[in-house]
Amino acid sequence: MSHILIVEDELKLARLEADYLQNAGFDTDCLSNGLEVLPWLKANHTDLILLDLMLPGRDGLDICRELRSFSAVPIIMVTARIEEIDRLLGLELGADDYICKPFSPREMVARVKAVLRRQHPQTVDAPVGVLKLKLDPHSFRVSVEGHEAELTLVEFQLLQVLYQQPGRIFSRSKLMDLIYQDQRIVSDRTIDSHIKKLRKKLADIVPGRELVHSVYGAGYRYDPQDKVFDPKPSSY
Repeated sequence: MSHILIVEDELKLARLEADYLQNAGFDTDCLSNGLEVLPWLKANHTDLILLDLMLPGRDGLDICRELRSFSAVPIIMVTARIEEIDRLLGLELGADDYICKPFSPREMVARVKAVLRRQHPQTVDAPVGVLKLKLDPHSFRVSVEGHEAELTLVEFQLLQVLYQQPGRIFSRSKLMDLIYQDQRIVSDRTIDSHIKKLRKKLADIVPGRELVHSVYGAGYRYDPQDKVFDPKPSSY
């Protein structure tokens, strides 16, 4: 049973969200003050956070910004502020989706399920011959067929981005935009270095296979097909 943390200071709305989520088969906890969120998350496990934007104590954007420094847990922002700048700012800070008040509780449940499906693509059946990875956003571990590797936050985020859209080529600049959402300045070679380390860890648990490919002059892509390594090393 997946767990959802509801962070909402409108108690009636929080109860309504909890009721609909529980009826859909989720376990829930509710917090009403922004100052409670990070201490709770450091002591407890959740699979997704419904995070209100305007909270007493600490606002949702500030919580999202700090949370992304140590966790990749999915976040759906909930807000009555529908201006485009707020939506963009929330997503740039690492939110996975937005729900604008007022909203249908059924829509909320559907969005929660959709985000969880994107975060856990290994639950979808893959064609024969395609490796299925299991990605744990709470421990930053990747596992396949009983073998496991522990990744850094950046390595995990890179693999998650590539794995969720197999075959799509991501340029280095696009990967930097997606991974470094605090707008820090990094070079192309920073991405190359993380990819190189990620490949090595994947090779340890999937020997003889290459999953993350470099595309000359374009970037990187994840190839789900069970391909044997080229004997010549790929360029970075």
